[in-house]
Amino acid sequence: MKNHIFIENRHTARRQAARKQISQIGPFIEGSLCAFKRPGCVEPGWHLTFKKKGRTTTVYVPMEVVAEIKQWTQNHQRLKKLIRQVTRHSLALIRGHVANQRAARRNQP
Repeated sequence: MKNHIFIENRHTARRQAARKQISQIGPFIEGSLCAFKRPGCVEPGWHLTFKKKGRTTTVYVPMEVVAEIKQWTQNHQRLKKLIRQVTRHSLALIRGHVANQRAARRNQP
């Protein structure tokens, strides 16, 4: 596969910055942490809910690890946001490359 060199511009720099942030994200897990009322208890119980093969799956989360799992779900949200940023800037680089190629062909004698 032939490698193309993209012109250094704001999209290249922003994409690189987002990729660096992705590398610094700690553990993550897909899903939502949901509280539920436990009979006879003052404090709520917690479930992690996520999709598996198109079906909603729920896993009980022990109270001792709720804070850690909450951080993991927040990391997953950050990861998704950063992936969208990388994709947006990568698409901008592709579009810019195509535009530059067309402009170069128009300027050829």
